[in-house]
Amino acid sequence: MLNNCIKCKKYSDDKQISEDGRFMTCPFCGDMQEINRTPLFIITGASGVGKSTVSAQLFKQEKDYIVMETDILWGDEYNEPENEYKKYRELWLRICKNISKIGKPVVLCGSSIPKQFENCVERRYFSDIYYLAIVCDNDILEKRLIEYRQWKNQEDIKDSLSFNMWLKMNADKTEPRIQLLDNSQLTIDESAEIAKNWIYEHLA
Repeated sequence: MLNNCIKCKKYSDDKQISEDGRFMTCPFCGDMQEINRTPLFIITGASGVGKSTVSAQLFKQEKDYIVMETDILWGDEYNEPENEYKKYRELWLRICKNISKIGKPVVLCGSSIPKQFENCVERRYFSDIYYLAIVCDNDILEKRLIEYRQWKNQEDIKDSLSFNMWLKMNADKTEPRIQLLDNSQLTIDESAEIAKNWIYEHLA
């Protein structure tokens, strides 16, 4: 919706945003529209680490934000690791941008890293993007995958453990940096409370 110019009706996601972030300009006719940029919150983590469980708890409590799960739109056509899943990231940023028109930011849950969003055209429509990675000890994650998720494919388990370790080793090196939430010794409610406080700290 926001990508369609009200005046000339042409579609473009490549609009110029004013320095104060309050207006966007159509590249075709120059029409200027006021926008309400909000922050975006990304909750990431390896498969099986508990990010969806935490997000489900946040969903129950949502009041000042909207919780979304990226997996609901996944399809083979988006499986393009060679370009950082750009088409899929752009799609979700576009959805979140339109949802945030109501004045509430989106909390988006799904495995990802900052550069996959920061390099997108749609990134410009958000004031900030904050990243929280849920991690745990690898032996605990492996147990969760095998005992609770019933995973049997060793390559899939290895990939999940590898991403979990990558997040722990690189969280302070990404741009923007990723905040870690280690749930190795936490209950679901304790983890969700930390995630909720993280959201409200940035909203404040």
